[in-house]
Amino acid sequence: MTINANLLAILACPSCKGKLVWNAEKTELVCRGEQLAYPVNEGIPALLADAARSLNSEEMKKVDSL
Repeated sequence: MTINANLLAILACPSCKGKLVWNAEKTELVCRGEQLAYPVNEGIPALLADAARSLNSEEMKKVDSL
């Protein structure tokens, strides 16, 4: 699954309003600033604070390569 580039361009982190990065391996949108990952279920991003998970330093290193 992929996220449409036009959709990705307008999506923002609900916490800091920063740009989100698509992580296809884990099917989630990542905010580098807040170090949060938001799940994408059946093509629908769950951009809710309660749905986000915190990323550890190892995961952030992987995200930096996206």
